[in-house]
Amino acid sequence: MIDRLKLWNEELPWEEAEAAWQAQKLEAAEIRPLKGLKHLPKMVGITKEAAKGLKWKGIKWMIFQKRGRRILFYALKHPFAYGIRLLASLMRKKAFLKREGDLYYYGLESSHDFERALAHPKSLLLLGFSYCQKPLECPSGRFTALCARDGSDPVCQQCFIGKAIGALPPGRATPLIIPTIHHLGEHLFELLEKERGRRLLFLVTACEMTLEMFGDWANMVGISGIGVRLDGRICNTFEAFIKSEQGIKPGLTLLLPDTETTFPSLLR
Repeated sequence: MIDRLKLWNEELPWEEAEAAWQAQKLEAAEIRPLKGLKHLPKMVGITKEAAKGLKWKGIKWMIFQKRGRRILFYALKHPFAYGIRLLASLMRKKAFLKREGDLYYYGLESSHDFERALAHPKSLLLLGFSYCQKPLECPSGRFTALCARDGSDPVCQQCFIGKAIGALPPGRATPLIIPTIHHLGEHLFELLEKERGRRLLFLVTACEMTLEMFGDWANMVGISGIGVRLDGRICNTFEAFIKSEQGIKPGLTLLLPDTETTFPSLLR
């Protein structure tokens, strides 16, 4: 029997798998419509006040929070290399090299560069999703790194996160639900140590503020990838970001329709 959350396999061409996913999503929506999807506001971007000194706010938040001690521990293992890269990144106006719509390119110039890097036999993709992108009815809860991916649950059958994880080839990618930026940082350092000799790439969804604040850390450890901007109930003030890091995020974020279409093609 075909796993309803893993339709991308040798038995079905990609287009047929995509159509099968959409069909089961519509079927599940009839059984249990998800809350929070209708009437989502078009949020304004980062406020002018929040935009001031974003890079330094990101540095302070990453290091001086309690969980930042472990991040600092990893960073001090290679103080010279990491320090030089971080300083070089901080001196640039933006941590990313290029932006195309909702896609932010770090260490890359285009999606073609990303796909070419992924094609290398020693590449490893970190596929990450912000917890606030989970459905409000998520059976695993929202402020957690857990993901049930229950093929019999109509909520999971409609979740974009499950769809993307189902498209991952075994041994070439690792998925991650991101409750906090420190959780992502720790996981990233652990992967770098565990998977030495492999080229680590990332494809991560996040709000614009997070993509602006923490891209310098990716440059510091020398990895490349794409940050994908979320819309909906995003954090557009630093105060909202802090609450989100504490699990206070009742609103839903999501990928805009065009971006949701582009995202799976990056994995294809």
